[in-house]
Amino acid sequence: MKRYFIHTFGCQMNVYDSLRMGELLLAMGYGPTPVAEEADLILLNTCSIREKAEDKLLSALGRYRLIKHARGAWIGIGGCIAQQEKEKLLKKAPFVDFVFGTDAVRKLPHILEALERGGQPVVEVAWEEAEPYTFLEASGETSRGKACEFITIMKGCDNLCAYCVVPHTRGREISRPYADILAQAQTLLGVGIKELTLLGQNVNSFAGGISFAELLLEVAKLPGLERLRFTTSHPQDLSPALIEAFKVEHKIAPHIHLPVQSGSDAILKRMRRNYTVAEYMERLSQLRAARPDIAVTTDVIVGFPGETEADFERTLALTAEARFDGQFSFIFSARPKTLAALKEDEWGRVPHEAKAERLKRLQALQKQVSAAHFQSQVGQVAEVLVEGASKQNPGRLHGKTPQNRTVNFEGEAQVGELIKVHILRASSSALFGQRLGTPACE
Repeated sequence: MKRYFIHTFGCQMNVYDSLRMGELLLAMGYGPTPVAEEADLILLNTCSIREKAEDKLLSALGRYRLIKHARGAWIGIGGCIAQQEKEKLLKKAPFVDFVFGTDAVRKLPHILEALERGGQPVVEVAWEEAEPYTFLEASGETSRGKACEFITIMKGCDNLCAYCVVPHTRGREISRPYADILAQAQTLLGVGIKELTLLGQNVNSFAGGISFAELLLEVAKLPGLERLRFTTSHPQDLSPALIEAFKVEHKIAPHIHLPVQSGSDAILKRMRRNYTVAEYMERLSQLRAARPDIAVTTDVIVGFPGETEADFERTLALTAEARFDGQFSFIFSARPKTLAALKEDEWGRVPHEAKAERLKRLQALQKQVSAAHFQSQVGQVAEVLVEGASKQNPGRLHGKTPQNRTVNFEGEAQVGELIKVHILRASSSALFGQRLGTPACE
C-alpha cells in the first residue's frame, strides 16, 4: 500500500480540508503514515495569512526534498499559498510535483492519475464555477469513533479587511444550502458524533436560505447532538438574533471566537473593520449578559501600519477590560494584493523592534488574564466531552469543557462520553483533574 503524509498549516478550515484529502486518498488505496520519511506522497496544506507561514513552508520543503530524493515520493502543495503563488511555487521549488488551490481539493485523484501517466508538473488553481458550489463533506464512516467533527457551511469572505489575503485565496462568500448542512449533520450524528463545529471564514454572514442564528437553532434540534460550536465570527455581523440564540439554546456551546484586531478606533478604521471599540465592547457585554458562562477568545494584530504607542496602549487597555479567555496575537506582516501592503509606506511602517516589544507586552498581559480564568476553575466540577488520550501524557485522557477549555484527567472513559471531572490544578492554557468516582492516584 502506498502511504501519504499531510503537513497542515494554519486555520481550522485547513484542518478540515486536510481531513477530506485523507478521505480521498484512502478511497484511492493510500494509507496514512505519521512520519514523512515513510510516505510515497507528501502534501503540504498551506496558510498565507502571515509571512512567517510562507517561511515555514519553504523550510519544510527543504526537509521533504531529501525524502523525495531518497524514496521517490511525490510532493504536492495545496491551500492558500498555492492559490496565491500558483506557478511561482514551481520556480521556487522545481522539485515539487503539483500545486493545487483551495477549490481543487476534490481534484486530487485526477491530479495523481495524471502524474501516474508520466505527465508534467500540474498546477490546478482555477476557482470552481459550478452552481451550486460543491462543498467537501466529512465521511460518516471515517468520522465513526470520534467525538467531534466539522461541517463547512460557507467559504470565502466579502469583507476586504485591509490586512487580509483570504478574499484572494478563498474567494468571495458562498453559503451552503441549509438543508444540505442539516443532512450532513444527521449523517455524522448517526455514527456517534457528539459535537459539531460549523466552519467558515465569517460564519455569521451565512446566507444559505435561513439566517445563521436560525441555522444554529435548527442544528441544535437534531437527536444525538450534545454541543454545537462555530468559527469564525466578524463583530460587525454579531446580530441580536445570534446573541439570543446563545441565551435560549444551551446546546450552543458557551464559547465564541470574536476577533477584535486592535483597541484603537483609528487603527480599526484603517483596517476597514467597520466597528468601533465601543461597539465591540457593547456587543461583548450583550453576549455576556445573555450567556454569563460564555468564554470569549480573540485575535489581535500588533504593529499595523501607522500604529503609534498610544494606539497600542489602547489595545492593552481593551485587553485588560475585556478579559478575554484567550488571545491569538501576531505581528503585522504585509500580504500580497492587500490594501495594507499597498499603503504601508504611506501610513507608516512600524519598526520590527517596536512590533516585537509590543507583542511581548501584550502577550504577557493576556497570559496573566488567561491564567486567572483557568485558575478560577480549580476546585470546580467541569462537564467534559472526552476526545481521547492526552497528547502531553498518554496515560491520561483529555477532553473539552463547554467553554472549549482543555482538560487532562485521570480515570477511565470512552471517547464521546460526557463526564464530570473535579478540577485539581490549572496552567495558563489547560486544566487538570480527576473523573468523579475514580479513586485518587497514589
